[in-house]
Amino acid sequence: MREVVRQELVSRQVDEQIAGRFPVGQRLRVLDVGMGQGTQALRLARAGHQVTGLERETKLIAVAREALAAEPEGIRGRMRIVEGDGRDTGVHFLPGSFDVVLCHGVLMYVEEPDALLAGLARMLAPGGLLSLLVRNGDALAMRAGLAGDWAGALAAFDTTAYRNRLGLDVRADRLGALTDTLAGIGAPLHAWYGVRVFTDLAADDAVVPEGPGDLEALLAAEERAGRTDPYRQVAALLHLCGVRG
Repeated sequence: MREVVRQELVSRQVDEQIAGRFPVGQRLRVLDVGMGQGTQALRLARAGHQVTGLERETKLIAVAREALAAEPEGIRGRMRIVEGDGRDTGVHFLPGSFDVVLCHGVLMYVEEPDALLAGLARMLAPGGLLSLLVRNGDALAMRAGLAGDWAGALAAFDTTAYRNRLGLDVRADRLGALTDTLAGIGAPLHAWYGVRVFTDLAADDAVVPEGPGDLEALLAAEERAGRTDPYRQVAALLHLCGVRG
């Protein structure tokens, strides 16, 4: 359920930003950095865009290739998969090669992300859209506090480090700091959303609601909260959209 909420909300938000920036029907050049299993990349290829997925994990690449192979020929022709690291975009692509760059769920694994972000901004054509999905450093205490882990909640106020559900020690980003970084790399913040305000504490095996209208109601509540203060400020994830000047 947590993954369904994440992917569906981010999809809606990306589509909203694309619709607000580009002419209807324009075939965009999209780069998905750290594409994972290719969920967003495939979705955008199905929508008619020319998509490049960049991923370094061979297991995830295999899953994405299998999913792509099951698509019709036209969609297969609109998507290519490149094995590589997001910090090396300059090795693989020319500056200004893309209208949209996605980087979702990647920054938490990068200790010093500024160079990576600057490289992503260079990939954008003027007016291009940079979409980032990060762990919310201003809300790290929420998960521990709601779970009754008071010591963990107190510790989380003064750090951006945390241990994720995979048991990995990773990092979060604060909205204010990322806003400054985006301005500094020439892709200032244009819009931002909260993702998983209510459902982040759901168990990993929590199933998608199946009752009539239940999933739609859940997504509607999450979507409304992700656009509304103060709820979006304490979302588990932040979705930030910058625009290349």
